[in-house]
Amino acid sequence: VQLQASGGGLVQAGGSRRLSCSASGRFFINYTVAWFRQAPGKAREFVSAVKYGVGTLYYGDFVKGRFTISRDNDKKMVYLQMNALEPEDTAVYYCAAGSFLHDHDNGADQYYNFWGQGTQVTVSS
Repeated sequence: VQLQASGGGLVQAGGSRRLSCSASGRFFINYTVAWFRQAPGKAREFVSAVKYGVGTLYYGDFVKGRFTISRDNDKKMVYLQMNALEPEDTAVYYCAAGSFLHDHDNGADQYYNFWGQGTQVTVSS
């Protein structure tokens, strides 16, 4: 599976942004797809994931209802709608895919085999 993230850019605090992750390759439906982010000087952080099959959604604690992840298996796309953005959300956002992940592994980056190139989101105050 190859992934390409897009949709980043500059947004004012309180604004919204939608990130897209385009996948190519076979058996996309078998992959949990997640978004991680990494701010300068900080460790990579789990943002959200959508599970293969039933499509269960998972979010990092900091999201607090501001972000929504969704997937379109027919188009091999995963989206991250981000609302009420804060300067602390400034980071490079990566999409990642892992096959048949267990629920308790969804937030751990070491279980994701495939990564996109990242897209920069900058939130100005």
